[in-house]
Amino acid sequence: MTKGLSGIIKKRNTSVVQEPFSIVDLAIMIWITFLCLTCVLPFFHLIARSLSSSRAVLSNEVFFWPKEVNIDAYIRVFTSSLMMRQMLFTAMLTVVQTVLALIVTSLAAYPLSKRYLPGRYPITIAIMITMYFTPGLIPTYLMYNDLGLLNTVWVLILPGVFSAYNMLIMRTYFMNAVPIELEESAIVDGAGHFRIYLQIWLPLSKPVIATIGLWVAVGRWNSFADSMWFTTNRYLQTLQLLLYNMILSARPSESFTGEALMGLAPSAPETLQAATIMFATVPILLVYPFIQKYFVKGVMLGSVKG
Repeated sequence: MTKGLSGIIKKRNTSVVQEPFSIVDLAIMIWITFLCLTCVLPFFHLIARSLSSSRAVLSNEVFFWPKEVNIDAYIRVFTSSLMMRQMLFTAMLTVVQTVLALIVTSLAAYPLSKRYLPGRYPITIAIMITMYFTPGLIPTYLMYNDLGLLNTVWVLILPGVFSAYNMLIMRTYFMNAVPIELEESAIVDGAGHFRIYLQIWLPLSKPVIATIGLWVAVGRWNSFADSMWFTTNRYLQTLQLLLYNMILSARPSESFTGEALMGLAPSAPETLQAATIMFATVPILLVYPFIQKYFVKGVMLGSVKG
């Protein structure tokens, strides 16, 4: 009997392994390869432009490999006090907003994941409504003005601290991925909700915390519209706004020219723009390898179940 079952299992495994390669599989592979190239090739083109000479870039000779390699553009970027200051300021904004967002989101998701919470569904629906209806830019600007947030660092941090979508993802994760038996046993031992939240829920929720933390950090790092709309102080401008101003104009911005290019050899604006884009992109890319193992698990458990 055992031999018969093992033989059936082996036949099934063999049939799965030896499935014929179809034209559909080939089409899927070609399509995925095309999508990967559309993401990777522009990045390589940007690296090549940032490492090429001004003459090669202006002559449109640079595609995916540097021509007449030099690092003048990177020297300008890394010796610019303005660029370094704006990068540190943007990094500070990213860290502070990410930490606050994780605290606020988890504190909102934890009670709403409890089925015995009175008014749980009306509260959840009220939060979900904010995902579909927004006040618009002018009412938002007037509200920030009345609250005294304009031209302060808090106007760049507080609006992004809470997201209804992130809260729903974390709430769903709490409801499906954390065993309720752990909470019941902790309550029997005399633990309160705050202790359960800190010592049970958060340690078991690393995947969804890493996922939402990554979303918040990337969103804050890449954002420049709020800095452009709600601040006029140059010291409150983010790195991405500085990059936006450089790309928008045909040359580096005046403030960048005055502080970063003083006394340095001239270079093509396109080369300098490419080096600045790399300077602004690489730091956030370095975060991905450390949380990749949590990212996929957090997305799947937080969005598919429930």
